[in-house]
Amino acid sequence: MKIYVLVKEVPDTYGDRKLDLETGLADRAAGDVVLDEITERALEVALTYADKNAGTEVVALSMASESSTASIRRALAIGAAAAVHVVDEDLRGADLTLTAEALAAAIRRGEPDLVITGNLSTDGSGGVIPAMLAEHLGFAQATALSALEISADQVTGTRTGDDGTQQVTAPLPAVISITEALPDARFPNFKGIMAAKKKPLEVLSLADLGVSVDPAEAPRSIMTTVAEKPARAAGVKITDEGDAAAQLVEFLAQNRLV
Repeated sequence: MKIYVLVKEVPDTYGDRKLDLETGLADRAAGDVVLDEITERALEVALTYADKNAGTEVVALSMASESSTASIRRALAIGAAAAVHVVDEDLRGADLTLTAEALAAAIRRGEPDLVITGNLSTDGSGGVIPAMLAEHLGFAQATALSALEISADQVTGTRTGDDGTQQVTAPLPAVISITEALPDARFPNFKGIMAAKKKPLEVLSLADLGVSVDPAEAPRSIMTTVAEKPARAAGVKITDEGDAAAQLVEFLAQNRLV
């Protein structure tokens, strides 16, 4: 079985995140970047299956800037057998539709049996890429799984919602996404880090994938304006001079809180 796992480099959630007000994009040079934890968990799902099923090939796939090679190599150090890096200057600031189209083209080229992704990235949080990929590829889909079992011809999993759980099954080939309920990824050891340097990492451009960014061929969403979040205003301070209760009631009434 061949499994593709989508991995993504994101700004570190423990650092400060800044928006470039000229481009509307996250300023990735302003802080540390890491592999998104949810995509590492997706990689762990694939590697756990591969550990128990000889002949399984796990390939990490990422669409990212040229500077993201180190993060992709981390996926190889964790255990992926190979990696595919889609990089093209025309993908800078790509919307969800272009992202899905480019990733689907790369997946189609590799002909995997299963595609595993995280349900939400920590930078974009769109949550629609797995379903869009399934539509492009014509694959079955099972999204937001909190538990799953992979077999030779299907994936069975549990989707947890506010009102209960749902058992879902999808025949292969399929696209699935997982939640943070799945286990953390294994930590790359020294042997894995050294081996990662020799593992194949294929770099593909839009031309290699036959994907066009011409808006005349496929409409794209565009950003029209961007602004920083306003600074948080100071709260109202009430000094008790015998009328604190009345002031509090008036404040609640003015803000329609009572």
